[in-house]
Amino acid sequence: MSLSFDPSAVDLPIGHHIGGRFVASAAELPVCRPSDGVTQAGCPVGDADVVDQAVTAAKTALKASGWSRLRPRDRIKALHRWADLIQSEAAWLGRMESVVSTRPIGQSISGDVAITAEQIRFFAEFADKEGGTVAPTASDKLGMIESEPFGVVGAITPWNFPISMAGWKFGPALAAGNAVVLKPSEMTPFTAVALAELAVRAGLPDGLVNVVLGDGATTGTALTGHPGIAKVSFTGSTAAGAAIMANVARTGIKPMTLELGGKSPQVVFADADLDLAADCIARGILANAGQVCVAGSRVIVEASAFDGLAERLMSRFAAIAPGPTWDEASAYSPIISAKQLARIESIVRAAQERGAEIVTGGERLERPGTFFAPTLITGVSPDSPAVTEEIFGPVLTLQAFADEAEAIALADHPTYGLCAGVYTRDLSRAIRITRAIEAGTVWVNRYGRSADHILPTGGYKGSGLGKDLGRDAYRANRRTKSVLIDL
Repeated sequence: MSLSFDPSAVDLPIGHHIGGRFVASAAELPVCRPSDGVTQAGCPVGDADVVDQAVTAAKTALKASGWSRLRPRDRIKALHRWADLIQSEAAWLGRMESVVSTRPIGQSISGDVAITAEQIRFFAEFADKEGGTVAPTASDKLGMIESEPFGVVGAITPWNFPISMAGWKFGPALAAGNAVVLKPSEMTPFTAVALAELAVRAGLPDGLVNVVLGDGATTGTALTGHPGIAKVSFTGSTAAGAAIMANVARTGIKPMTLELGGKSPQVVFADADLDLAADCIARGILANAGQVCVAGSRVIVEASAFDGLAERLMSRFAAIAPGPTWDEASAYSPIISAKQLARIESIVRAAQERGAEIVTGGERLERPGTFFAPTLITGVSPDSPAVTEEIFGPVLTLQAFADEAEAIALADHPTYGLCAGVYTRDLSRAIRITRAIEAGTVWVNRYGRSADHILPTGGYKGSGLGKDLGRDAYRANRRTKSVLIDL
């Protein structure tokens, strides 16, 4: 059975999902297909009143359902029913995901939707396995550290992996006993609404899962600044994360989890398996056409292996299969918008003006939609915009080093510290380098997360605060209370 579909035949929900029901609303912003530039639908912009309705619905649902006080195993069962529905509706969700996003339909169904369902299941299982503790105190006292949910979590997700990023937010927050009001990107809003509808069908209390649509300036500001939001969780750019922090500070104090930008290095030593390294590096920059916060966009290679690695990367770059996201033969993504495509072009041109050499690529592909060729740049200085800027496109820089000290110095970035990759057969060297690199995650002889969900992700420096995924994500959606009783 073919996964390809007609983009004009996809029915999309144009509205919010509040209090367990779909709330139709007039579309204000065009939602375009990056594969061909056609406007597919529109997205409403929820104002402060809409956000307030959603927060009120979430608070009401928590109180009426007793979700946070349910026997934990009952919460787990409800979330598993939701995950099962997500899996069973993979084709519907995949088409809705792919039509206006950068995600090819084959990857949406088998990858993104399946991962989302598995994330819900993974986090659900923490509900009856994580709790408070009894503290060591004097024998005539009882000291306890109790764990409890925050209440209503406000979440904002990006456009690059819309449905799975929603799973990152919904899963741990709901398993921990909270309600959620989520704002997806206005460029890819529809699968979040569909997830809310499936939550109702799965029997989750009405209003526990709410989705408000809109842009960051209006809807996002109203959500993160709402006094009824007890905790904020955001994935997106460092600049947007800083704006959210400022907005929260203006309107009150609340905890935040911020998974932000990156400019991640991949350090390749001459003793590495260069074919393995080239495979990993190519996947790390070509996946979603480089529109990934963890994209390994800076390759730092030992001088004696420079030419060999460059040749291998060029051959892998030449093997891309671009095409519209609704064609199952497509395996290389478009850039999300014409604006983002122009930004990628401007950074590449700026690097050239500073003396960099475009080894391959460096231009948009001559085809419908906003596609940019995989690009390899050499001869870059440490202050080149191709090295310092998070490009969010399929652009890779290649720099040479002479020894470990230089490799570590080149790997360091003044702003970002999200991820890094290291390639070497020397275990001692691998451990030295992983300890020296300032990044929240370091992969050795691989690049990218596993499907286990247990390892937390989050950055150093301007790449964020707190952690998503893993046990840390569940705990980040609960707060602790110290209790001391005289016996």
